[in-house]
Amino acid sequence: MKVITLHQEQHQTIALAIENNRHAQQKIYTLFAPKMLSVCRQYIKDLQQAEDIMITAFMKVFTHLKHFEHKGSFEGWIRRIMVNECISFLRVQKKIQFIEDENFFEDRFNDIESKFSVEDIQFLIDNLPDGYKMVFNLYAIEGYKHKEIAGMLGINEGTSKSQLSHARKALQEQIVKLKNYSNGTE
Repeated sequence: MKVITLHQEQHQTIALAIENNRHAQQKIYTLFAPKMLSVCRQYIKDLQQAEDIMITAFMKVFTHLKHFEHKGSFEGWIRRIMVNECISFLRVQKKIQFIEDENFFEDRFNDIESKFSVEDIQFLIDNLPDGYKMVFNLYAIEGYKHKEIAGMLGINEGTSKSQLSHARKALQEQIVKLKNYSNGTE
């Protein structure tokens, strides 16, 4: 009986991609692009900008592929590059603002459809202030700890915790509004 190591094909594909084999690079891109576009879209509201950032991040993936040490998930390694690229883009655009105004959301969500859907939730997240959204995504979606988030964004750990708290509160309030709107009680 022949023993085949798990992910041997992935190791071979990565090795070929390191050597600039376009077929191997295309295989990696095709396999991971849909998930990575979703990751970028969590941070970037505009789909075309999210696609541009994803493509730029994939260029970094292929440029730095020789540094992947096969420790942990290859997908996780790519995902981290995507997240960092999104953060860099938002920094350059100066779109990350950390605000403390709890009344920011008062009338932002009056145009919600009557069905409670994934699109509605994405709409709610998209309409968070960028600082709230960034910390929420990094913590709740990506699983980073506040210390890591603080280091990534160049903020205090307390600011990260505060932004997450405000984001959760805002989302909870808007979900209640969405439910009430869906039920016709608002």
